[in-house]
Amino acid sequence: MSNGEYLRYVALGDSQTEGLGDGDDTTGLRGFADRLAEHLAVVNPALRYANLAVRGRVASQVREEQLAPALAMRPDLATVVAGVNDVLRPRFDAAEVAGHLEATFSALTASGARVVTVTFPDLGRIAPLARPLRSRVFALNAHIRTAAARHGVTVAETADYPVTTDSRLWTADRLHASPLGHERIAAALAHALELPGSSDAWTLPLPPRPVPPLRQVVVAEARWVGGFLGPWLGRRLRGRSSGDTRTAKRPELLPPAPVAAGPADTGRDPS
Repeated sequence: MSNGEYLRYVALGDSQTEGLGDGDDTTGLRGFADRLAEHLAVVNPALRYANLAVRGRVASQVREEQLAPALAMRPDLATVVAGVNDVLRPRFDAAEVAGHLEATFSALTASGARVVTVTFPDLGRIAPLARPLRSRVFALNAHIRTAAARHGVTVAETADYPVTTDSRLWTADRLHASPLGHERIAAALAHALELPGSSDAWTLPLPPRPVPPLRQVVVAEARWVGGFLGPWLGRRLRGRSSGDTRTAKRPELLPPAPVAAGPADTGRDPS
């Protein structure tokens, strides 16, 4: 099969793959997986796409809940992006998390699917108060690379480029990509897969903008703690998840929604 001529694409993961930050629950979520599917459909209009991701899921839940349905669809391409929710939990074991990801990689590649995943950017550069979690992200990325190499999984190294921590690629909660961020993730995956029309343009920095004064930064951090971090911690303490009662948005293989443009317009400045 030549690059891009995929018939069945299945996306597995958490809120990032579901598309949070790119649209909303009223108008519908798009996200990097939808955008990648749109790119794939330009190459092969016969493509069918399913998205099994559910917000709040940790790596073990992705394996337990999404792997079997994905295998039943006999995908020839699958994306597996999970682990950030594990990083944010009080108890974190990078090897354990990566073990669930590796089991997912192994089963999908053994079925004949081409699998692609990502490494994660430095959370401490996106949210300064998250700096204590940097070592967790670095450890998880190292395990992902090792597991991917063992199973022939393609890795889009989004961790390697400073642009991926630009605040314009993230929503106000600093956990979910903005529409431009989802564009860049989709473009990174397309480039890693060497799809026709893809390039490394996703790695380019956005146009510079003025550095905000310190007071503005402090106020922004306080608002983030009160508006996002506090409620998130509250849900964790109550044993709740944003994905409770949620199900996959595209549980069946269907044609992607048509769009006028490709998945990445990386040259524009959203500010």
